[in-house]
Amino acid sequence: MKVVKFGGSSLADGESFAQAIKIITADPERRVIVTSAPGKRNPDDTKVTDLLIEYAHRVLNQQPYDDVLHQIITRYLAIANYFNIPQEKLEDLIQRLRNLPTGHYPNSHYLMAAFKAHGERSNAMLMAIILHHLGYEARFVTPSEAGIRVTGTPNNANVIPETYSLLDRFTAKQSELLIFPGFYGITLAGQIATFSRGGSDITGAILARGLHADLYENFTDVDAIYSANPNVITDPQPITKMTYREMRELSYAGFSVFHDEALIPAIQGNIPINVKNTQHPEKPGTLIVPEKNFQPRDIVTGIVSDKHFAALYLHKYLLNKQIGFTLRILKILARHHIPYEHMPSGIDDITIILDRRLLNDQLIDEIGNEIQEEVNPDHLEWINNYAITMVVGEGMRNRIGVINDILEPLAKHHIAVPMINQGASRISIMIGTYDKDADAAVQAIYHRFFAN
Repeated sequence: MKVVKFGGSSLADGESFAQAIKIITADPERRVIVTSAPGKRNPDDTKVTDLLIEYAHRVLNQQPYDDVLHQIITRYLAIANYFNIPQEKLEDLIQRLRNLPTGHYPNSHYLMAAFKAHGERSNAMLMAIILHHLGYEARFVTPSEAGIRVTGTPNNANVIPETYSLLDRFTAKQSELLIFPGFYGITLAGQIATFSRGGSDITGAILARGLHADLYENFTDVDAIYSANPNVITDPQPITKMTYREMRELSYAGFSVFHDEALIPAIQGNIPINVKNTQHPEKPGTLIVPEKNFQPRDIVTGIVSDKHFAALYLHKYLLNKQIGFTLRILKILARHHIPYEHMPSGIDDITIILDRRLLNDQLIDEIGNEIQEEVNPDHLEWINNYAITMVVGEGMRNRIGVINDILEPLAKHHIAVPMINQGASRISIMIGTYDKDADAAVQAIYHRFFAN
């Protein structure tokens, strides 16, 4: 049995729905279908999820919302019309969208989660209606019915272990196509809570593990996951096969084709993942597999860079002799609810790399002042223009001289490297550069390992 997830671009209109249905019905093993909300039909279009967020804001601010509600409903009606389905078949779907403002929500965060989730919920309902109309035995299944239980915040939920016990008891007829909405689960109190944005990937992985799938197929709008960002490297090499941990490492620094949190249930269930293009389903795509018995084809699998980092640099003589030095700094960050990304250090120096998107000028000053008062460094400096480049590959693990192969082209292109860090797994090397050099760093390293 296969779990199949379609992204928003793959379910944006009637024509894309027809292509998804062609894929579903071409393989009898594709029995569990996960839907995203309708995405953009063209570059100037608006995703249905974004319309639902606007709908929620209007309700919260007690502003008129009929126009945005009309836009949302029209998107689903247009898809139904493509298949000549009468509007009365969608009355339940439409009424649920209209009734969202009158629902019971503990607070505004739960309201927002419920509104957002109805992009996926409505699309799953619509997919089941269309399949049934076309003569297939299709069943719409809600997360509540299936037992997808979550905790955490309303808009950043986490699946709980009970989910897998409940999914293990879930039953269906062999002939049924089961249509699940992605992106959300149900809290212990019965409220809707969504995963982080793009979380339909997570739902697919949860179902693949919980229903013991043989394969999780993730259909999107690219032919494969590439060895580098196509906006940085022209025609980068596609990755035919990679390991879970390679994908995790690359996702951290910006490989966004597949949600990195979705790897966890797949890893726990030992479920291979195949990322494929909805428009070219005949192409092999990228297969993500366990590390066991994996034979890497290349030294490096992928190179990726992200520019949203900053760093605090501290210099203090003999800091390596001071017990609890880093703990005192981490407590300051914890008080401000700021996680650190990395903390490379020497005998007199330490660099704390942070996600710049979580900070503002006031927080930077407050944290800097508290660190100065707490540990009294000889020098404290804020580096705002930091980028991290990840070079990842199972083939690096037992290869001598890889670091030289990475640094040599950077030196040739006069790219400064203020930080280097290698993970304990030995399949990744992290290079810190200044953000102005990030793209050039990726290009230099790529052409060293992937000669065109």
